[in-house]
Amino acid sequence: MDYYKVIKNQLINNEITKKIKDYAKNKSDLTTYFEVGKLLNDAGKHYGEGIIKKYSIKLTNELGKKYNERMLRKIRQFYVLFSKQKWSTMSAVLSWSHYLELISLNDYNEINYYIKISIKNNLSVRELRQKIKNREYQRLDDTTKNKLIKHEQTIVSDFIKNPIVIKNSYPDIDISEKMLKKLILEDIYSFMSELGEGFCFIKDEYKIKIGGKDNFIDLLLFNYIYNCFIIVELKVTELKKEHIGQLQVYMNFVDENVRIVGQDKTIGIIICKYDNKFYIKYSSDDRIYSTTYLLT
Repeated sequence: MDYYKVIKNQLINNEITKKIKDYAKNKSDLTTYFEVGKLLNDAGKHYGEGIIKKYSIKLTNELGKKYNERMLRKIRQFYVLFSKQKWSTMSAVLSWSHYLELISLNDYNEINYYIKISIKNNLSVRELRQKIKNREYQRLDDTTKNKLIKHEQTIVSDFIKNPIVIKNSYPDIDISEKMLKKLILEDIYSFMSELGEGFCFIKDEYKIKIGGKDNFIDLLLFNYIYNCFIIVELKVTELKKEHIGQLQVYMNFVDENVRIVGQDKTIGIIICKYDNKFYIKYSSDDRIYSTTYLLT
C-alpha cells in the first residue's frame, strides 16, 4: 500500500469537507484523523518510526505547516488510544481540540469521565483544560469512580471533590473564615462546580432563629437534580466534633422550617483546612460530609 498517498488524500478530503460542510467538520476531523492515525501506525510497523518524520516533511511541503511531525504523532496517538476503547465512535459533539487535551491522559476511565462532563456541560476547550489541570477526576472518591465505571446510581455527595480548589486573591494574608467565604463568593460558579452538578446558590449568611437567637448559615444552596437543600459550613481549622453538632442543628432547622413537601432531606457539607474522617465515621447522621480546601 502507498500509505503516503492514502494519507494525503484523506487529509485533502477532510479539508474540503470542512470548508463546504461546516456543520460536519467535527465529525470529519475525528473520522479522518482516526483513519489517518491507523495508516500512520501501520506504516510505522512496515517502515519504522522514521516514516512519521518523512511523511511530515512531504505533507508540510504539499499541504501546509499544519501537518508537521508533532501533529502526525498526535494523530497516531489519537488512533492508538481510542482504538483500544469499546466505544464504536467518538462523540462528534467535541472538537479535535478537545481530544488533543484528552490524549495526554492514560486512564481510559478518566478520559471517559471528561468526555461525559464536557458533552453534558458543553465545556469549551479552555474549561476542559482547566478541569484536567485541576485534577478534578483524581479528587473524586474511589467509591464514586467505581460507581461511574459500573454505571451505578450516584448521590449528591459522590461528586464533592477533595480537596475543593479555591482561587486565592490574597496569597500573602492568613485566611479567616470570613475571607474564605469572600473568595468563594467571588467565583461562586466554580465553587459549585467543585461540589458537583445541579447546585444553585441561595444566600450566604442565611439567618435562622433558634431559641430566640440569630444564627447564620455560611452558605445555603439547593440542588435541583437531587431536590434538596445543601448547607455548607466553612472552617479554617481541623474538623472538630462540635462542627458536626452545629451543622446537624442547622440541617434539622432547615428541614423543619424551610424544606417543603416533596423535597428530600437537607445535606450538610463541612469544608475545613484539615479533615478528621473519624468524626464523620462515628457521626450518627449520614447526611453530613466533610472535605478539605486548597487555595491556589
